[in-house]
Amino acid sequence: MSRKKTVPSVTVNYKSTGNSIKSNELGMRVMQERAYEKRGEQYLLIKSPPASGKSRALMFIALDKLNKQGIKQAIIAVPEKSIGSSFTDEPLTQFGFYYDWQVEPKWNLCNAPGEDGSKVKSVQSFLNSEDRVLVCTHATFRFAVDQIGIAAFDDRLIAIDEFHHVSADENNVLGSQLRLFVERDKTHIVAMTGSYFRGDANPVLMPEDEAKFDTITYTYYEQLNGYEHLKKLNIGYYFYSGAYADDILHVLNPEEKTIIHIPNVNSRESMGDKIKEVEHIIEELGDWQGVDSETGFHLVKSVSGRTLRIADLVDDDPSKRNRVAAALRAPEAKKDRDYVDIIIALGMAKEGFDWVWCEHALTIGYRSSLTEIVQIIGRATRDAPNKTHARFTNLIAEPDASEEAVTDAVNDTLKAISASLLMEQVLAPRFNFTPKNPRSGPIEGYDYGEGGYDPERENVGFNEATGQYQIEIKGLVEPKSKDAQRICKEDLNEVIAAFVQDKQTIERGMFDEEVVPQELTQVRMGKIIKEKYPELDDEDIESIRQHAIAALNLTQKAKEMINSDQGLLEKANTALIDGVRKFAMDVRDLDVDWIDSINPFSEAYSILSKSMTENSLKAMAEVISARKQNLSLDEARELARRALKFKKEHGRLPNIKSSDPWEQRMAEGIAVLQRLKSEQGNG
Repeated sequence: MSRKKTVPSVTVNYKSTGNSIKSNELGMRVMQERAYEKRGEQYLLIKSPPASGKSRALMFIALDKLNKQGIKQAIIAVPEKSIGSSFTDEPLTQFGFYYDWQVEPKWNLCNAPGEDGSKVKSVQSFLNSEDRVLVCTHATFRFAVDQIGIAAFDDRLIAIDEFHHVSADENNVLGSQLRLFVERDKTHIVAMTGSYFRGDANPVLMPEDEAKFDTITYTYYEQLNGYEHLKKLNIGYYFYSGAYADDILHVLNPEEKTIIHIPNVNSRESMGDKIKEVEHIIEELGDWQGVDSETGFHLVKSVSGRTLRIADLVDDDPSKRNRVAAALRAPEAKKDRDYVDIIIALGMAKEGFDWVWCEHALTIGYRSSLTEIVQIIGRATRDAPNKTHARFTNLIAEPDASEEAVTDAVNDTLKAISASLLMEQVLAPRFNFTPKNPRSGPIEGYDYGEGGYDPERENVGFNEATGQYQIEIKGLVEPKSKDAQRICKEDLNEVIAAFVQDKQTIERGMFDEEVVPQELTQVRMGKIIKEKYPELDDEDIESIRQHAIAALNLTQKAKEMINSDQGLLEKANTALIDGVRKFAMDVRDLDVDWIDSINPFSEAYSILSKSMTENSLKAMAEVISARKQNLSLDEARELARRALKFKKEHGRLPNIKSSDPWEQRMAEGIAVLQRLKSEQGNG
């Protein structure tokens, strides 16, 4: 490898308060209690990280609907058979709840064969029965709805687990069926997801449909801050050249419990033979001692003299894989930390896979889906005794100017950076922004730092119990409509996801030396929000834009403060909070114009330049420079619109000869718009 160090993109420390694993008198943890409070709603959307207890939250809600709300039956759809085990019988009354959760074995279609081998027939029989709960896969549910019809499910609860598999795209069958259920309005729906990012351009729900759902949000920060043992989570990417298996030990610590996801055989990171790749990794780890006859695990004697137990889920010989998979499901895997040390997988051990001891999720090759990355990180974020830290590492091949596929390599790298930027946002406490004005004052429960609340300037408060910031910003536009208020409160990360995945935005932000930050923060972000929420008016779009950019840029500036201040870096639990405070105190006025003048990608580039060789960085810059585009008509219109706002504030139009680059750019937008209109008039 060209560099011998991992450059983390973000490290978040947590308090380990134990709050998220404590139960109330009904046996509910914090997230489950929050969801149960909304049990009377017809449409519920639960956004909560992996391992936060969504399955049991659904049980509580479903049992209330079945026993108190007149709902006839509950149908739970999961994406794959293995996840069906999350909904088996639970004696909830033992922990204080009113009812037990019970599923008749024949109605758990993830295990049962179905009537006459047909699971759709079983769904039909269930609907005609007096039994109350059925569990099936998304596929079985789709086929059943297609054959039986929407009306057959009236007065029933439909729960869709791992809801990010649904899409508003017209070709997504489950998404189309969901729209029909909402239009008919005679079922109750509970949708659950640990990741609301699909990683493609299609939303999970159309805005008008999502507006009908009551959202319960439980953040990564709340969950991890409330654990008992886990105190630190690190997200990082690492660049290599050559074959990844040759130097994998530069990022793989054999003493950490690790899941290794090797690359798809068709990807550029693949060495061409998945079986040999596993053998190569095993060789790097030590001397192979044979296979455990009971579990099928490889036994490897490491350099330290310890015998590592390695589970191979890559070899698709059914007799081998089934034995290993069964061993990983055994009770010992949950009880004994040393039952297995390393799991090597390809296309498995992601969504719904539960190995509480996992400390390191090592993924080789970029992943285009943000959902997949969130799910993989979730494998390492379970709480377990003596597990104080966890990390996710994305091992990526450096772009090489001599390769024919250099453009693909550049695209892969930018996608990895996008995912990293988004995960920083997902892991941070929640931002609540308010305009600074004469009526502003402190909010109860928030800590405003050593000097307390200062009425003369913008303040940053933090509520440790809820994991939320309260930040005052001068000139902030507040959302008017209910939809805009919901987006600013619940969905800023979805907006930021769309922004950091926008190819032109990240390319210009990282590598265009002439870019003016406002072109990204105002023009590009504004365009993205307008496309994402076309029903909102300009004022609400501007409000969402300001909130999203403030959240993204404050996180980036906090990271910059942490990386430049060793004192902040060493603080056990409050580095990110103190980083935001320090940035807010260092600027004269924390206002919207100042936040808009920050390039959201500058810190990412700073980290990239330290972790990648000069030649690779140059290759990336050359590829991006070659496809640099001129101003589009839409961009020129947006710049002209911003220029009119400038005129209202300054009494004149922007001057193209101004020393302010943003003023120059707005004037250029007017000139381009005039020229394009002139050409159209003449044409």
